[in-house]
Amino acid sequence: MADLPEIPEHAKERLKEMRGTGGKRTLFTSDLSVNEFLLVKEAGFEPAGFVVGSSIYHIGFQSAKWTKNEEMQILTQALYHARELAMTRMEEEAQELGADGIIGVRLRVRHMSWNSDLAEFVALGTAVYHRDSEKNGTASPFRTHDGKPFTSDLSGQDFWTLLKSGYRPVGMVMGNCVYHIAHQSFGQWFKNVGQNVEMTNFTQGLYDARELAMERMQVEAEHLKAEGIVGVDIHEGSYGWSTNVIEFFCVGTAIIPIRADHHIPAPSLVLSVSD
Repeated sequence: MADLPEIPEHAKERLKEMRGTGGKRTLFTSDLSVNEFLLVKEAGFEPAGFVVGSSIYHIGFQSAKWTKNEEMQILTQALYHARELAMTRMEEEAQELGADGIIGVRLRVRHMSWNSDLAEFVALGTAVYHRDSEKNGTASPFRTHDGKPFTSDLSGQDFWTLLKSGYRPVGMVMGNCVYHIAHQSFGQWFKNVGQNVEMTNFTQGLYDARELAMERMQVEAEHLKAEGIVGVDIHEGSYGWSTNVIEFFCVGTAIIPIRADHHIPAPSLVLSVSD
């Protein structure tokens, strides 16, 4: 992979100011709600700052056979690479802040109005650090096996619940697949007019595409030596392609147990008294 562009100078200045000097941090920024902020602190973490990464990417062209279900591999690779670039730059900002991880990560995609072939991929979230590790100057047990900040799309509440139950996030994992669904021939269309009948080419195509995306997400989790993935979500998008071309994108947070004797507290019932 080519060298990534450096963090912009204004971003470096912003991050340096929040990092502070002499081990004393200054102002932090965060997209956490008040409840999330308090729960993150109660779990032993502190917000280090709001971090962002982006990539404006040119999406290439790929043709497909009219009557064939097939993956559009060039488009699949382009969309995955663009998201990966945005995630990596976000992680670099967290590294500059000396953070142990990023929570509440969100990935956004939008097409540029001046060119439909260009899309901006943005990754953003709140970088956090473990209070005790920073105070004692010890290596954080919450970083990844290669010493980088973990990433997670968990909310502050879910992050607190996960830690209290004896688990921790090791990374945000994702998989995608851009797929072309075969068109019907005129004969097939005419035969199905007025009939209740399954459209097997659509069923099989969409099924295959989802499975490929899920499989790739699971491979990422296996590389992190995770026990499982929580909060899995699948998104569908077409991004202005042909009506028969669609992307399935799945994402979740890979987790591992913190200790072998972890205890999951019994849930308590809470009744809301608000309208």
